[in-house]
Amino acid sequence: MTMSDDRLHDLIRFYDILDVLAERIGGPRILAECTGRMRWPERGVYFFQECGENRSDSGTGLRIVRVGTHALKTGSKTTLWERLSQHRGSARTGGGNHRGSIFRLLVGTALAETNGMTIPTWGQGSSAPRPIREKEKPLEKLVSRTIGQMPFLWLDVPDRPGPESLRGYIERNAIALLSNYNRPVLDPPSSSWLGAHCNREKVRDSGLWNQDHVDESYDPAFLDELERLVLNMRRTS
Repeated sequence: MTMSDDRLHDLIRFYDILDVLAERIGGPRILAECTGRMRWPERGVYFFQECGENRSDSGTGLRIVRVGTHALKTGSKTTLWERLSQHRGSARTGGGNHRGSIFRLLVGTALAETNGMTIPTWGQGSSAPRPIREKEKPLEKLVSRTIGQMPFLWLDVPDRPGPESLRGYIERNAIALLSNYNRPVLDPPSSSWLGAHCNREKVRDSGLWNQDHVDESYDPAFLDELERLVLNMRRTS
């Protein structure tokens, strides 16, 4: 069996586990329809899908296009919902802050390219004065609408914040398994995938809205932990 065969086998198992997760939480949610009043675990890992991005090698259904977590710094108090809401943006204004969400930043570069928008300040600095943010607002709103329509799953992982957390282990190994960066392509992006217009090579070549861990190898044993965590989750519907 080749390394590619091993990875395909592990991808199939990964998606089988996520099917169980979807059943446990009552199916994927749409981010734009979510609020902080819903029942969210304090800490977890999330898995975003994207309409039109279908699996072709590992089975049927939508492929995962982003994996993420939060509170990987010791002492961090960010909750799962707080991180998801940073990606979603403001429900009141429709805007958002791409400087607080690398997911928004990456999607924004692709949307700017496909919509002919020139915003040289996009992704510059960790903060920006109001006049700059006002000029960026049309793209921020477009990012909010785009990410807001992406279905996603979440996994309850009740561990302490820190770089060695189980959430971090699940996140980086899931990304490494899914990534097509510098390896045989499995479940390739569609010909119309928005990420193909991102200005980051690792996004374009991995097929994911991720940059970190896409060039790493994965530990197949993480699937055992993933399965255990999913089976330990209480059904929410």
